[in-house]
Amino acid sequence: MAAENQDFFVVLPAYNEEGAIEKTLKDVLKYSKPENVIVVDDGSQDETFKEARRCNVRVLRHVVNLGKGAALKTGCDYAIKRHANKIVLMDSDGQHDPSYIPKFVSLLDKYDVVLGARKRTKDMPHTAKFGNLFFDVFVKFFLGKEIIDTQGGFRAFRAEKYPLLKWKSSDYTVETEMLVHIVEQNLSYTQIPIKTIYTDNYKGTTVLDGFKIVFNILKFRLFG
Repeated sequence: MAAENQDFFVVLPAYNEEGAIEKTLKDVLKYSKPENVIVVDDGSQDETFKEARRCNVRVLRHVVNLGKGAALKTGCDYAIKRHANKIVLMDSDGQHDPSYIPKFVSLLDKYDVVLGARKRTKDMPHTAKFGNLFFDVFVKFFLGKEIIDTQGGFRAFRAEKYPLLKWKSSDYTVETEMLVHIVEQNLSYTQIPIKTIYTDNYKGTTVLDGFKIVFNILKFRLFG
């Protein structure tokens, strides 16, 4: 059932997700109007763009792959131009359950930012489980905040706070940089547990991404 308040937009970055994007969008459209759903095809080499267009949502396209952070920025900038009041960020690979969308949107009446926190179940890939645990401890040490899932991509924020959240990262560091801005700008936030669906083609952050994230956290904190 779609959320009653339709002043929110859903932004989904997508890269080579032809096998998952159609089902993901059909599920998202149970909770949002098609014109308020923005897919950013980040230079996919498959039929992601075509499959997304079939769902009659707004599809933007990067000619080349620029990274998740860049795709999110493109989608959020577009949503702001369309006068969004609230913005929900989701992955396009089917990992996130769109039925949480109304809860994210509702909580934005009280908080600036809502963070989804994935439950560490037996289905979570071991690399993701231990990697996320490491980052959670690392971020807590440097930011002084208890963030349950620092690398989760299911988030939402008030559009008016976007200038304070706006990130420079073009890659997977985007999630961590957002947390830095939340703390530095003293934005109010809450965390909600979410169920996550892991598939065989689960991507997530690589070891190289991990090193970049650690380096950038240090850079953000030391140099801003």
